[in-house]
This record gives sequence, structure tokens and C-alpha cells, in this order.
Amino acid sequence: MRVLFVTYAERTHFLAMAPLAWALRTAGHEVRFASQPAFVDEITQAGLTAVPVGRYRDPGRALELTPGWQTAGRAGLPRPYDVAQRHPDDVSWPYLRDEFARQVKDWHKYENVPMIPDLVAFARAWRPDLVIWEPTTYAGPIAAKACGARHGRVMFSLDIYGVTRDHYRRLRAQQPPHDRGDALAEWLDAYARHHGGEFTEDMITGEFTIDQFPRSLRMEADLTYLPMRYVPYGGPAVVPQWLRAAPRRPRVAITMGLVATERFDGYAVNLQDILDSLADLEIEVVATVAEAEQRRLARIPDNARLVPFVPLHALVPTCAAVIHHGGFGTLSTTALHAVPQLVLPLHFDEPALAEGLARQGCAIHLPAERATGPAVREALLRLLGEPAFADGAHRMREQMRALPTPNEMARRLAAMTADRRPVTTG
Repeated sequence: MRVLFVTYAERTHFLAMAPLAWALRTAGHEVRFASQPAFVDEITQAGLTAVPVGRYRDPGRALELTPGWQTAGRAGLPRPYDVAQRHPDDVSWPYLRDEFARQVKDWHKYENVPMIPDLVAFARAWRPDLVIWEPTTYAGPIAAKACGARHGRVMFSLDIYGVTRDHYRRLRAQQPPHDRGDALAEWLDAYARHHGGEFTEDMITGEFTIDQFPRSLRMEADLTYLPMRYVPYGGPAVVPQWLRAAPRRPRVAITMGLVATERFDGYAVNLQDILDSLADLEIEVVATVAEAEQRRLARIPDNARLVPFVPLHALVPTCAAVIHHGGFGTLSTTALHAVPQLVLPLHFDEPALAEGLARQGCAIHLPAERATGPAVREALLRLLGEPAFADGAHRMREQMRALPTPNEMARRLAAMTADRRPVTTG
């Protein structure tokens, strides 16, 4: 079959999709990966065939359009998707209606509209059997509708989008007819009708959703979920010489992700304070720190090695613990290698994921605003000294390994694409 993957130019989203694209390609299917022209090199470096569509728009610019973005963008989930963590009784219709309308205008249209004409034209010419899209690249289902392909989402995060949509539909049905506005559906319906169809709810949440978290961490809506094992991929990588030898002391990795330095003005925690607090411990600290952030440090302790980048899937297996921000790829890679985690979350779904990991007994959750040097030191000593965390990490690894591999998912996608009956949850 022919499979078209679609994402706007957001690296973290692409990295979560690439292993499935490889699996489909090596199973003998034709695979194309569509994104904005500025993202072509990222796709081709992964060994995949790129299709440039539309023009580039910086995803960070959409964030900057939000009033108070420097604060709001770092405080958990964006509006209105923050309702995904609320009790249904605490979710109001005016809030959802108005915030959805704003996000459609300031975020979803901003990212998607430039891609749509080229993507639809390509889909109609190439005729994919299946379109796979990340959950906010609505150009994907628009193109699928235009060419008659099956389509579904691949998650790079908790499914805050599906859960929020459940709240929206529930509350919308309770409103009088004159107050049932649905900005997202109305926008997508205009494109569907332009291309000879009409809006259906799967244009927002897919015919199915591929989720790479075990059920213990998942956030689920009333949708069809297909579980798939996470496979680490972080882009082109070289294993450095120093990493080839086993560490002489317990190794602790520190990584706070890329968003903090690429989108904001630095890390949400005081890295100098943390390094200083660990300086007298009999451990080896390996911290992946952007060069700009390294220049801000007054000193580097003797037991610390700072590097701009090291392949996480090569570093984590050598570690006794990992201190990180709670990003999807970092926590999943660490979980796959049964390493205890100290999570210092702030942004997007990181706080919810940190709480979930802590409940599973494989991590300590320390919110970024409370992550002082002494607090990090105390938590790390617990991770290293209490066997229960290592036991929890091994249980989490088994949950991850129990999920179907991308190769198995490729077979399932091929079978269900040949069979037009509704997809059932796996």
C-alpha cells in the first residue's frame, strides 16, 4: 500500500513518527513524509522520502501570538487543552467555546493553512491508501478526505486533544441551538466541502489513534486506540569514545530537553544550583547542556561532564538514574532501559506524565519550581539508595515491552486498510 505521513515542521512530533514510517517501508510499502520545505533535511536524514508542501511557518511563532506566552507557554497544558486534566464538573462551555475558537485562529490555522493546497494536490496525484498525521496537523485528514484514504493519528504526547474534544462535544450538546458554535469543525467542514465531502468527527481525532504509552500512563478519550511500543529515535547520532567504556562510579544523566533553549530563555531550573548540590557525591554526572547555557555557568564540578548532545538511547543504559524534564522521548527512552527517573516537569503534559511515572513507583516527581539543588540532591539519593525505585523501573520496562512493535503495527495497518470495516481498539 501507499502511506503518507504528515506533520508540520515540529521536530519532536516527527521523531515520534519516524520508527513507524521505517517499519512500513521495510515491510515493503511505499512511504512518503510530507512537511513544510524547511523540514525536508530532517526527514531525509532519517532515511525517509520527503514531500515539501506549502511554506514554512515557525511553530514557535504560534506560541508567541498568545498573550503572556513566556509564562503561559511554560505552565503546563495550553488553553483549552488544560481541561483534559479537570473533572467534568469543572469544565465550562464558555471557556471551551471561546478558547477553541482562539486556538483555531492563532494556532491550528497558522500551522496548517499554508500546507493544505500542496498536500491535497499531492494526495490526489499519488493516491495514498493511508494517511498518518500527528494530532494537530489537520492538513492530514483534509488530504485524506480529498483522496478517499483511511487516516489516523500518531501521538507524541498524552491525548489531551481527544479528551478535550470529548468535553467539548458533551457540553455543546447541552447548549441551545443558537449557542452551539464549533470553530474547529466549521473550519474543517469548509475544506471537506471544497473537496467534495463533508465534515466528520474523525477529521479532528482520526479513525484511530496510535498511542505509544502503556495503559498505566495513557490519557484516553472515547476513541479507538492502537497501542504501539516506543522505539527511541533522536536524529543523526554518533556514540562518543568516552561512552564506550563502563562508568567507574554510578552515572547520573541530566537532560532538560530542547524546548527550553529553542523556544524560551533557558532552563526552568537552576542548573548551576543542581550541579553544585551533587558535586560532593561519588557519582559521575553527564549533563546534556546547550552551549549557550554552558556559558552561563560559573563553574563545572569535578564529577560532571557537560556535552551539547549525546545519543540518549546510548547514554541511558549506562546510567543508575536520569534527571530530566519529563518530555515524551526522554521518559520513554529511560523507561525502556529500566532506569529510575527524577522528573522536574513544567511544560505541556510533563507534569501529568511525571505524576503517572511516580504512581508506577519508577520515578520521583519534583515540580520545576521546587527543584532547588538540595531538593534534587535529596531525591536523587533516594533513587540511588532505595531498591523499590529500581523494581518499579523494571516493571515499567515490562509494560513498555509488552506493547506491539512498529513492525507488528505495520502489519495491522496493512490489514485494516485492506478491510474498510471500522477499526477496533487493540
